[in-house]
Amino acid sequence: MTMSRRGSWYKTRVTIAVASCAVMLFPLYWMVAVSFTSSREVRSRSLRLWPSDPTLDNFQRVFDRFPVWTWFGNSVAIAVVVTLITVSFNLMAGYAFAHLRFRGSGVFFIVLLSTMMLPVQVIMVPQFELVTRLGIYGTYWGVILPTAASAFGIFLARQFIIGIPRELIEAARIDGAGHLRVFVSIVLPMCKPLIAVLTLLTVLSTWNDFAWPLIALKENDLFTLPIGLLYLQGEFGADYGGIMAFALISVLPMVVLFLAFQRYFVQGFSRSGIR
Repeated sequence: MTMSRRGSWYKTRVTIAVASCAVMLFPLYWMVAVSFTSSREVRSRSLRLWPSDPTLDNFQRVFDRFPVWTWFGNSVAIAVVVTLITVSFNLMAGYAFAHLRFRGSGVFFIVLLSTMMLPVQVIMVPQFELVTRLGIYGTYWGVILPTAASAFGIFLARQFIIGIPRELIEAARIDGAGHLRVFVSIVLPMCKPLIAVLTLLTVLSTWNDFAWPLIALKENDLFTLPIGLLYLQGEFGADYGGIMAFALISVLPMVVLFLAFQRYFVQGFSRSGIR
């Protein structure tokens, strides 16, 4: 009887999981289907689960009308630089809060965590004032520097690094290794899951960021993909086929990146003590 109940409960969980996956994946599937649907079929409002006559016209129209490759390159460049800087700062700050003892470290860490409660819109005006005074408004650096560190990333790095056996670090210190040597030779090799998580989270947030690049950039040739998506919104209507094609171009790199880092992503969160 017990085995029968366990089998029934297992089937129920599998059914719920499959149904949940279908609900979450359907918008992605619909985006793919509409992107390959002709404009005539979209306007007829007789859409099917898959177009009767798949076409690449939407992609061709988007590439002909807009500098998609330029915007794609801008997104890649900004995401790569922001990720390199942010992940480096988060790892170093996480190590400092985890294993260095200095006056006020607890207070600094609490203040750092409290910034996570601030809405992004609250700090946009000070950020704009800062990049204007630095003379980097309208440049890549105006987008990159204000996002050069993440409070959540530092918190995640601290929680992960605390889990590294302290005996290893103390043994290295006894052998004469400095904090930089300990960080590079001992901590970093053990932080591969953490680095994967921080990389994925940073790339996703930077790649999909819309509000701040829209404020910090003013030249069309410097725009990123989320800003470029605005151009597909017409004054009297929207090119839904083109919008979905453009959105698919923007989403695919992130899907591939997540699938590549999925194992490390789950492992990094579990070892950080975050559920």
